[in-house]
Amino acid sequence: MARELVYTGFMSLDGVLDSPGSVAEGHRSGGWVMDTEFDPEAFSLKGEELDETTALMFGRRSYEAFAPFWRDSEDHAAYKELPKYVVSTTLAEADLVEGWGPTTILRSSDDVAAAKQGDGGAVFIHGSAELARRLSDADLIDRYHLLVFPVLLGAGKALFSRDDRDKRQLRLRESASYSNGVAKLIYDVVH
Repeated sequence: MARELVYTGFMSLDGVLDSPGSVAEGHRSGGWVMDTEFDPEAFSLKGEELDETTALMFGRRSYEAFAPFWRDSEDHAAYKELPKYVVSTTLAEADLVEGWGPTTILRSSDDVAAAKQGDGGAVFIHGSAELARRLSDADLIDRYHLLVFPVLLGAGKALFSRDDRDKRQLRLRESASYSNGVAKLIYDVVH
């Protein structure tokens, strides 16, 4: 049985993933997640994902942003020794962050497809908007875990491609809405 590839992320109502944590991430409206009233229940999905995650996958830029911070973060301690995959044509082995568990560099969508055929449970993709779009276009993502925030950002990195392509059907697995306007949407991709 193939491993399930799950994209998880924060998204604006208009589909933008760009810079949820801070302006330093690149978007002029960065930090938009912090502008929404904090409701711990709205973020409970992140804790639930810890139990299901057997490996992590990142694009190069998200890996370079998350790895040094998450390696030493108590909130992310459960991820420390999990296998990690970084999808990049440019990252070198010498660029990998030491002390953050086994990390494999994958060079293409074909490499991702091969990794999915291995043994193990769900592989979660965090951040990595460009990677998620490429893997979605290649029909490699099996599930989406989205926390949709009540904000419109206009421009920015989007989860889904705007290219003309065949329809893809999704099946709602779970949903919830919270007092701060955040909506949790979990969709399975119908293959």
